[in-house]
Amino acid sequence: MLHYFGYFAAIFIGLSLGIMGGGGSILTVPVLVYLMGVSPVLSTAYSLFVVGSTSVVGASGYFRKGLVSLKTAIVFLLPSLLAVFAVRKVLLPAIPHELFTVSGIVFTKDLLVLVAFAVLMVVAAAAMIRSRAGGEPDPDELSTAPTFNYPLILGIGLVVGTLTGFVGAGGGFLIIPALVLGARLPMKLAVGTSLAIIALNSLIGFTGDLSAGTPIAWSFLLGFLAFALGGIMLGTYLARFIPGARLKPAFGWFTLAMGTFILAKELLFHHT
Repeated sequence: MLHYFGYFAAIFIGLSLGIMGGGGSILTVPVLVYLMGVSPVLSTAYSLFVVGSTSVVGASGYFRKGLVSLKTAIVFLLPSLLAVFAVRKVLLPAIPHELFTVSGIVFTKDLLVLVAFAVLMVVAAAAMIRSRAGGEPDPDELSTAPTFNYPLILGIGLVVGTLTGFVGAGGGFLIIPALVLGARLPMKLAVGTSLAIIALNSLIGFTGDLSAGTPIAWSFLLGFLAFALGGIMLGTYLARFIPGARLKPAFGWFTLAMGTFILAKELLFHHT
């Protein structure tokens, strides 16, 4: 029964990616772990593939409308791709299964990933809750050439690449503010560019798993992906009518609840 909820959640993940350019990927790992029964570390690999593939579809729709800044994406991706591939190829495989014990709780590799992911969800939720509705730029602003704050973009690129590699999330909640503040992109252009960055980041990270010999259940993964793709195609269409900024606070509260649930379950109840 939980599997059916998992496939429905996959549609919701794609939907949020299509409308907001990010956010949905933060739910992929919890859905795979708690609804589909996949191990936490393997879920991060699956999440990279699902998020990357759905973002390709979403980004292509924005690209056809001229809402992807390729120059900005390249500048952002240079440090990000190096970080995400190194984490998936080198860092994660090198982490031992059991790490340390705190107050009777044995921190395994799986538990570390889940706790890190839950903390990231809480941070992402706070960013989405604080975002204000509206704020869409004038359409004429879309023709404005980006002005790069290179230290900001390169620094956030490294952070996003590391987070994407470790927890399997796209990092759209960090990428979009970086594009708006660091490259002065209008929101719609930032959303499209964010999807392009998330797509390449996630899929390059997934190649790190493949090269490290991670076993992949392709039939399951492609089936889950199909539902997420349906969601992002619907989300890309609905983005014409629904400003993503208006949905972020509500989605943020939901993400905050999910992150708090994971922390409570894994640290307070699972080990008692």
